[in-house]
Amino acid sequence: MSGRTDGPGAQPGPSGGPDALARLVDGLMRTVPDFPGPGVQFRDITPLLADADAFAQVVAALADHVYGPVDLVAGMEARGFLLAAPVAVALGAGVVPVRKAGKLPGPVASRSYALEYGSAAVEVQPFTVADGARVLVIDDVLATGGTAAATVELLESCGATVVGLSFLVELQGLGGRALLPGRDVDALLTLP
Repeated sequence: MSGRTDGPGAQPGPSGGPDALARLVDGLMRTVPDFPGPGVQFRDITPLLADADAFAQVVAALADHVYGPVDLVAGMEARGFLLAAPVAVALGAGVVPVRKAGKLPGPVASRSYALEYGSAAVEVQPFTVADGARVLVIDDVLATGGTAAATVELLESCGATVVGLSFLVELQGLGGRALLPGRDVDALLTLP
C-alpha cells in the first residue's frame, strides 16, 4: 500500500501551524455574494491556488492530516480535483475523479442525492477503484454535505474503504458534517 503510515507531524507542516494556515486560507479566499444565484455566498479559492507558497502549504497540510496508508485520493468535482491530485502525489497514491453525472465514459457507478429543489448524481469509473482500496475524499468546501455523503456511498459501493474526508473549508452553519456520522472529517478552515 502507498501513502503515509505515521500520521500527522512526520513531515514539515505549514509554517506557523494550523491557526496560521487557517488565517492564510481565509485571507486568500474571496466570498462572492449572490453567485451563482441570489443568496449564495460563493467561496472562491482561485486566489489561493494562484499563490504558489500558499497552495504548497495547503497541499502539505491536507496530506499531513492523513492517518494510515492511502491507495487513492478521490477528488470531488470540480475544485476538489485541483486539491486531490497534488495530495495524491504527496501521499504516493493514485487519484480518482468523482464526476457529475454524464461526464465520464462508461461503465460508471452512480449515486443520486437530494438537493433543496430536485436531485443530482455523482459517478465514478468502478474499474479505477480496487476492491479494498483505502480512499481519502477531498473537496474544497463542505457545505450541506449531500455531495460528500453520496461520494462516500458511491466509493464504498465499489468496494473501497473511505478512510477520511478532507476539506479546505467547512461552512459549519450548513450542517454538512451531520450527513457524515462516524466519519473522520477534517477541514483546514471552519467558518460559521
